[in-house]
Amino acid sequence: MKHSRLTPARLTFTLLMLSTLLLLTATLSLCFGSTSYRPWQLLGNGPDAALARDVVLELRLPRTLAAIAVGGLLALAGALQQVLLRNPLADPYILGTSGGASVGALLAMLLGAGVASVNLAAGCGALLSITLVFILARKDHSSSQARLLLTGVAIASFCGALSSLLLSLAPDGLLRGMVFWMLGDLAGARWQLALPLLLALLLLVWPLARQLNVLSQGAQTAHALGANTRKLQWLLYFVAAAATAIAVTTAGMIGFIGLIVPHALRLLLGHDQRLLLPAVALTGGTVLLAADITSRILLAPQQLPVGVITALAGVPVFLWLLQHRGVVR
Repeated sequence: MKHSRLTPARLTFTLLMLSTLLLLTATLSLCFGSTSYRPWQLLGNGPDAALARDVVLELRLPRTLAAIAVGGLLALAGALQQVLLRNPLADPYILGTSGGASVGALLAMLLGAGVASVNLAAGCGALLSITLVFILARKDHSSSQARLLLTGVAIASFCGALSSLLLSLAPDGLLRGMVFWMLGDLAGARWQLALPLLLALLLLVWPLARQLNVLSQGAQTAHALGANTRKLQWLLYFVAAAATAIAVTTAGMIGFIGLIVPHALRLLLGHDQRLLLPAVALTGGTVLLAADITSRILLAPQQLPVGVITALAGVPVFLWLLQHRGVVR
């Protein structure tokens, strides 16, 4: 698909439209859930207003902000990985970050740790796995994309085996919570760290968008054009790993957001990273919010893990993109 040249007017209009869509979805997220309380009931008095305040401000608002942050982080990490690996099928979990986080979180749950300790263990697991991938991939001092990718796949498989082992050892009383965490769940997710980090990482990489456009043509081409590709690649790998680690520790493993959102927006908007990077952050939050709303109302009052919804919806959408639009490099 041929796309028009990026102009300031097109950039502003597109981001404004995506921001409006995110705001509308966030409003819906505050209105719908497993109970019938709505935001305008906050203005009243009496017991219903107090209950509405608890539901909307204490439950739905933090969950909405967490969904925006996690969706944005996953989509941003996916967009960076697809450029760095020059592979449109790369996703945030491809370097084993989620596998390490899973092992850390499941081990903490098995030892009876609290929520804060589980999140800390998940973060340490993600950091350890990504550090191990980089150390092993640099063993021959080449740091080639293929070696990094294969090392990440191997570490992810090993972490998957460890996670299965921990699940098989878990008592029945802990097993449900451990499985829910692995499926991805925004209930009780905290946004206080994830949302500022999303803004900070986006502000860090957005000024590098022109260099990313050159890098997407290949490291040799970028080097020939004068770009310092090695420093740029390691910086972006760090940003993608940090974004993935925070997303996983906040809400567990949520698939397909980091794969489909950058891929679909590249088809719709083109390859220019000046537009693509903020667009994927906004759209990632919107898509995860829509999935979370569905998870809350589909079988209300029972709530489903949002990772199940993203997987059920993500697979047919991705297959449709492949069948009708092809793979865009």
